[in-house]
Amino acid sequence: MDWEKPPTPAEPVAAERPPEGCLVAAIRIPVRIVVLVLVVPIRLAWDAVAAGGRAVWRRGLVPLARGTGQLLRAMFVVPWVWLWARVLAPAARGAGTALAWLGRALFVWPWVALWRRVLVPVGRGVAVALTWAGEALFVRPWVALWRYVLAPVGRGVRAGALWVWWKGVVASVAWWYLRVMTPAGRGIARLARGVWAGFALAGRGIARLASVVRDGVVAAGRGVGWVLRGVGAGLAFVGRGIAHLASVVRAGLTAAGRGLRVGGAWLLRALFVWPWVWLYARVLAPLGGGIAWLARGLAAVGRALGTGLTALLRALVVVPAVWFYTHALTPLGRGIVLLARGTATAAIWLAKALFVWPWVWLHTRVLAPIGRATALLLKLVGARLALAGRALGAGLMWLGRGVRSGLARLARGVWAGVGRFGRGVRAVAVTLVRWIFLVPAVALWRWVLVPVGRAVAVLVRETGEALGHAWRVSGHVSRAVGRFLGRLLRRTFVDPVRWAYRHVCTPLGHLVRDSVWRPAARAVKDARRTARQALAAARESVRQARVDVRRALFGVKRAEPDPLVGDRREPVPPQARTLGSSTTALTKD
Repeated sequence: MDWEKPPTPAEPVAAERPPEGCLVAAIRIPVRIVVLVLVVPIRLAWDAVAAGGRAVWRRGLVPLARGTGQLLRAMFVVPWVWLWARVLAPAARGAGTALAWLGRALFVWPWVALWRRVLVPVGRGVAVALTWAGEALFVRPWVALWRYVLAPVGRGVRAGALWVWWKGVVASVAWWYLRVMTPAGRGIARLARGVWAGFALAGRGIARLASVVRDGVVAAGRGVGWVLRGVGAGLAFVGRGIAHLASVVRAGLTAAGRGLRVGGAWLLRALFVWPWVWLYARVLAPLGGGIAWLARGLAAVGRALGTGLTALLRALVVVPAVWFYTHALTPLGRGIVLLARGTATAAIWLAKALFVWPWVWLHTRVLAPIGRATALLLKLVGARLALAGRALGAGLMWLGRGVRSGLARLARGVWAGVGRFGRGVRAVAVTLVRWIFLVPAVALWRWVLVPVGRAVAVLVRETGEALGHAWRVSGHVSRAVGRFLGRLLRRTFVDPVRWAYRHVCTPLGHLVRDSVWRPAARAVKDARRTARQALAAARESVRQARVDVRRALFGVKRAEPDPLVGDRREPVPPQARTLGSSTTALTKD
């Protein structure tokens, strides 16, 4: 942790400006004078327009908007609010209560009474009757049939079948096993000779048993047929009774349906047709006529209010706005346009003098002659180089026709000559380019463009500084002029009005308040207090007279009110708790 305070960094030192010459001072003063002369009227006009705009906004447009809002509120909002609060809302509440009661009377109470007094008892009776008829028709006959016919028959058939099975089959088989098979098995070795006789005896026994079984089955079938014929006769009798009961029920339901149709038609007309006809003829038609008359009256009032408001807005807004536009904004706009045109012309002329005309003179007087001389020199050098090339080509062709023996030496000599000639041409070209392009360009940059650029930079910088200085000075001048005009207006208009308000209107208002308004208000309050006391005395007299009349007529003494309690109609404040009293339900006396 660093316990020492770090050293405060040194503030950067502004770079010192280079020393300025006499040319800068000679340019600065005229430029500042010209710019000040041009900027002061613009700043004064700008401050005047800004102050006028603020004054118009604060003292004109804002109060006008507030007054227009209050006027529109007093003309449209307050009447409609009062109409809604005092007329439409109570009427709507009353109409809603009446329509709710009428709706309940037309649609709720009849159906509730119909449900409670007619449909529920009829439904309960029909349900009881249908339950009893269903039980009598479908439950009790089948229960009786099952209990008194089918169950005994089933028990008898089961007992007969079991008896036949045990006595006819099981007993025969047991007898056969005990009496035939066992002795036959035991004596089969002994009675081998009498097998055919035993089989014959068994055949006769079986034949007798089959005849006995056949007779029993025939007898059981005859008994079952007799029982089924009795059951069929009983079912036929029950079916005829059910058919007769169904015809009686159908006749009763047909008569009840006719009565319900007639009563239902009358009830529907009484519930849905006659009330609506009466409602339309006695309520809706007169109410619609009244609403139409009220709408026509409100439309006439709205048209009158619209005409008056249009005339008032035209007199308060349109005519002053047209006059202000014609006599104030139009001349001011024309002056601003003329000032802008003059300023633009001066700025264009200054820009041409600073940025266009010097470059045109440089191109016309310096760059164009240098370019023409350079082109002529390059043309002469090219012609000489072409002549030398042609001569060199002719010499080389003449040398090529020589002897082969000296071709190598001649080639080396020619190559050396060409190299030297190339180096000479390069040196000449470099010298020409240096003296034709580089030296004039360096001289142009060093002695023409750099001084002109510095002059232009100084002129632009001085013009900007002059504009800033002139704008600040114009601000001071404008503030001084504004303060002078403000003091002049205050001395001319505000102070006399303030003196008149303090020394004339205020004492006069106090005199009127103390001598007229307060005595009149005191007299009105005394009259109101006297009238209230008289009304209270009259009310007490009427109450006492009513008590006396009640005593004279009925002879019953009315209990006197508690003297500690005032008027029963006024709310009684709760008493304070003490040490001997309680406010809970468990500890109250």
